[in-house]
Amino acid sequence: MLSAFITWNVSPVAFNLPLVGEIRWYGIAFVLGFMIGLWIVQKIWKHEQLKDDWYDKLFFFVIIATVVGARLGHVLFYNPSYYFSHPLEILNVREGGLASHGGTLGIIIAIWIYSKAVTHRSMLWTLDRLVVPVGFVAALIRFGNLMNHEVYGHATNLPWGFRFIENIPSWLNGYAPVYSVPSHPTQLYEAACYILTALVCLHMYWKNKDYKYEGLIFGVFLIGIFLSRFFIEYFKNVQESFENSMIQSVGLDMGQLLSIPFIIVGFWFAYKGWKEKKKAVSEGTVIEDNTSKKKISSASFSKKKPANNRKK
Repeated sequence: MLSAFITWNVSPVAFNLPLVGEIRWYGIAFVLGFMIGLWIVQKIWKHEQLKDDWYDKLFFFVIIATVVGARLGHVLFYNPSYYFSHPLEILNVREGGLASHGGTLGIIIAIWIYSKAVTHRSMLWTLDRLVVPVGFVAALIRFGNLMNHEVYGHATNLPWGFRFIENIPSWLNGYAPVYSVPSHPTQLYEAACYILTALVCLHMYWKNKDYKYEGLIFGVFLIGIFLSRFFIEYFKNVQESFENSMIQSVGLDMGQLLSIPFIIVGFWFAYKGWKEKKKAVSEGTVIEDNTSKKKISSASFSKKKPANNRKK
């Protein structure tokens, strides 16, 4: 029988290293997510026999864009006045404070530059491949939030409600923990949706070969990530106090407002890619890649008649 709630008293610190200090689960999850993502993208690169230097340069672009974009997104979207008054705190990412919307924008800008300077192909060509494993990365980052006792939800009486420690800095210094009321573990809700999105994208790439239809995988990815984020925000506590007034005025918090453009763009690209795929199937056209097509005649599907060897 399940207890009335789960008391979450796991330390955010995984271990300590001499001369380095604390190594937190959040950082481990972030690095592990990137390793898994880049490994899957490398498999995609080998599958399509793409240039190795394209992959090497993509790694550089994505790492820089994700960290810088996610951090600046948090700074600009959620607490600009504080960070402009304490600019050195912008560099303090060990405590968290990375916004997925900013990270996504950073990656899109980086891929635009990457496409112009490296592949000379469309942005969507790269994005359709790059986003395939990103759901796994996002899920691991939410696991890092869970370990940090942050980004959780409203009070709940459901049996899987978590009691999180609210005074983490003091608790790590030896003080007694102060627990929250049993709350929705929205980190786990989001992680589950992100893993599902990644599995769908993997299926679309490897089984359906949907990378042949520009924007289809990228569009489904945006829908899966940001539509789930939009609805889960209804269960989540606001990250900054100003969001309470936003909810009172427009009924949405910052995370939801920032998600809407990504959802719209996702549906647009998914629709365009789906139309292209539907047209190709109806016309019997197989798209070999994003630049060449070949026609399959209906005769190629018919059985050849045996030769008539009778002498007349």
